[in-house]
Amino acid sequence: MQDSTLQQTNRHDFSGGASRKDNGDFTTDKRVLLLIAMALVVGTGGAFAAGALINLIALVSNALWLFKISTEPLSFTMVARSPWMVAAPIVGGLIIGLMARYGSEKIRGHGIPEAIEAILIGGSRMSPKVAVLKPLSSAISIGSGGPFGAEGPIIMTGGAIGSLFAQLFHLSAAERKTLLVAGAAAGMTAVFGTPIAAVMLAVELLLFEWKPRSFIPVAVAACVSVVWRPLLIGGGALFPAHFDMSLSWWGILLAAGLGIISGLQSGLLTTLLYKIEDSFEKLPIHWMWWPALGGLVVGLGGLIEPRALGVGYDIIADLLHSHIAIGAVLAILLVKAGIWLVALSSGTSGGVLAPLLILGGALGWLVGLVLPGDPGFWAMLGMAAMMGGTMRAPLTGTFFAVELTGDTSALVPLLAATVAAYAVTVLLLRRSILTEKIARRGQHITREYGIDPFELTRARDIMIAKVDTLPASMRLSEALTQMTERPDAHRFYPVVENDGSLVGMISRADALRWQSEPELMDQSLYDVVSDTSLPVAHADDTVGRVADIMIHADTGRIPVVEPQTGRLVGLIARKDLLRLRSATNRAELERGAYLGSKS
Repeated sequence: MQDSTLQQTNRHDFSGGASRKDNGDFTTDKRVLLLIAMALVVGTGGAFAAGALINLIALVSNALWLFKISTEPLSFTMVARSPWMVAAPIVGGLIIGLMARYGSEKIRGHGIPEAIEAILIGGSRMSPKVAVLKPLSSAISIGSGGPFGAEGPIIMTGGAIGSLFAQLFHLSAAERKTLLVAGAAAGMTAVFGTPIAAVMLAVELLLFEWKPRSFIPVAVAACVSVVWRPLLIGGGALFPAHFDMSLSWWGILLAAGLGIISGLQSGLLTTLLYKIEDSFEKLPIHWMWWPALGGLVVGLGGLIEPRALGVGYDIIADLLHSHIAIGAVLAILLVKAGIWLVALSSGTSGGVLAPLLILGGALGWLVGLVLPGDPGFWAMLGMAAMMGGTMRAPLTGTFFAVELTGDTSALVPLLAATVAAYAVTVLLLRRSILTEKIARRGQHITREYGIDPFELTRARDIMIAKVDTLPASMRLSEALTQMTERPDAHRFYPVVENDGSLVGMISRADALRWQSEPELMDQSLYDVVSDTSLPVAHADDTVGRVADIMIHADTGRIPVVEPQTGRLVGLIARKDLLRLRSATNRAELERGAYLGSKS
């Protein structure tokens, strides 16, 4: 209505073709309903993919170690030490190396960095090849003894399902991202039965935003997946446990102290992982052979402690219920850490979450021997802290532990431990175990969220209010003199009527063009510019809206007018947007005391 008034008053289309939106708390529109409907399909696909992956891991494990066809979970306490314990991981590594070289190199690693790369760099597009090869390679890796979990591969596989489904429709990259992450969250939910933690993982690691447009469909997919889970995998908490820990206020300090220890453990493991990876890079052989070398180390570690092989869910249960000896915990901690670091550095396929739970839980259990209460309680805190610190996702770690055990009474100690671990790793390491690999490929990402200053600031706050203008009645010859001969001339001038209403804009480039058209010299500026469509902003518009107009109109200057009258009230240039960026940086970096200071 306002734009049409301007058009009638000044014979201009001041909208510039850019649609004006009403201001509000959110930008989500009705297309979110379409994404919700799609999330129902993607959540189902992620759940079924998770069930298939778990069965495939069990099938490969039983075939390789017990030489039988079964989908029952395998515990390596059932496997005797033998030369095959060394040979099997090597064979698995050889197969994975061949699959990566001749199938898709994207199956290497634990999956989450690859999902992040697809989101930030690949337009949230994954290939069907990855959707097939990633779970297959992970099943071979874990089934042959690899010390990994299924969550990383299923996040990659579920994400691929969401991405492939999205690519069947005319969707934007942001909408494809939503469905990719919805599939990843659905897969994680089905494996662990942790829908809230899966949604938090999406927010803290994968979405790089917190908008209703993405949050709601991801939550829907997680809920759909948890509904399917009893049919596909089983219901209830994966590791049910309840700790009646009535600690005083100092119990929170002990939990935070354990979190600090876990943070140091996380930092050490992350540093060692990439140092070992650098060592692999120096080997004079093709990377296709690296997983076999990693398999050799895995097999030798299995001879020392067989329970360090495979996913190790039985170890997590034993730590939580303290059904394990001190010597076994020490052996698992050291051997699991060693073979996991080498195997993951070698570029094989497998997830990091289950190993992190075991390593954090083992250290927490050992520390818990000298702390009050059940060591299993401290093992739970160690698991959550290790996950929250290493993945830089403290809320995910907190809710993950609660949903895994079903023990809501430990929520506050869990939060204290995960936040303490998070603080340690953020201060010690520039990047996490997930983003370091991406950074080494030349892609820097930031994991910090904040309000966009462009959406918080209004045009009136950055515009130049005192604008040098040219009258619409001025002859073209006089305007050329003004713009080309005066030393204080600007590159752009708004053209206004006597009442200040905007007629148009002229630039130095226009003046140079008019010099070759002498027949125009006696015309007024109004005659020359009044038929030109001109984009404008209003003082109440956000700076983000102004930037959008600049991009749409491909111009570096936008006049600001009164909506009702079209009177010019200011001008905004690109440099004004940069000054806003500078002001935001000053707000972060400039420090000063105000209370008690002398005026």
